[in-house]
Amino acid sequence: MDLGLGNKVVLVTGGSKGIGLACARAFAKEGAKVAIVSRDPANLARAREQLASEGLHIHLTRADLHEPHSAADVVEEVTTAVGAIDILINSAGAARRYDPESLDAAAFKATMEAKYFPYIYPQQEVLRRMVERIKAGTATEPGAIVNIIGMGGKYASDIHIAGGAANAALMLATVGLAHYHARYGIRINAINPGATLTERLQEAMELEAGREGVSAEEALARGEARVPLGRYAKPEEIADVALFLASRRASYVTGALVPMDGCTTPMI
Repeated sequence: MDLGLGNKVVLVTGGSKGIGLACARAFAKEGAKVAIVSRDPANLARAREQLASEGLHIHLTRADLHEPHSAADVVEEVTTAVGAIDILINSAGAARRYDPESLDAAAFKATMEAKYFPYIYPQQEVLRRMVERIKAGTATEPGAIVNIIGMGGKYASDIHIAGGAANAALMLATVGLAHYHARYGIRINAINPGATLTERLQEAMELEAGREGVSAEEALARGEARVPLGRYAKPEEIADVALFLASRRASYVTGALVPMDGCTTPMI
């Protein structure tokens, strides 16, 4: 199936590891011109080395997306170096977990700055430029955005209240912006992964293993046993859905929130 992604300019935030890196790899394999942004130079260097070993070459940008001017600078740099952005994949930012009794105003503020704004700032800048090109008649296609958010915004967890609130806010922003920008043909969707086999999950398993007095492998096995599909997702599986949502094959899909937790949380 031709997804029509060849030569599309794709910006992946948080693209140096985990799901973001899997997305960068997947789009590059489809022939897209990929740029990734991360605030960690070591992660960027590792990502470049890994992808180069596979014959994939991408544009790297180091930036902290917690400030709107940083996001604007990244979009400008990528536009100058690679081309006008056709597709944005937002995968930057991770929310710390807190015991409910330790939650305070500072914790909620820090969580929004860590997870919500690193999505909103680049998204707003990319949308602004997409709309400008459409109004000027210089856009070949309207453009697409996929936000990798998380199931923590769909159900409440005692240790993920602040992070869940940030995720829920991102879901609302996704659908609201999709509704408005549909008039321009711009599509905005979200994927809500559950537990996925990334470095972040490995760290969580090690913490759980310490609390439960078992090995990390046993903690992982117990967690996977609770998933109806019997295992956690691979980052590449999340990336495959991002590919589809960003492609012309999903030309009538916008404002969708796609759950990917193996039906761990069955809901409508």
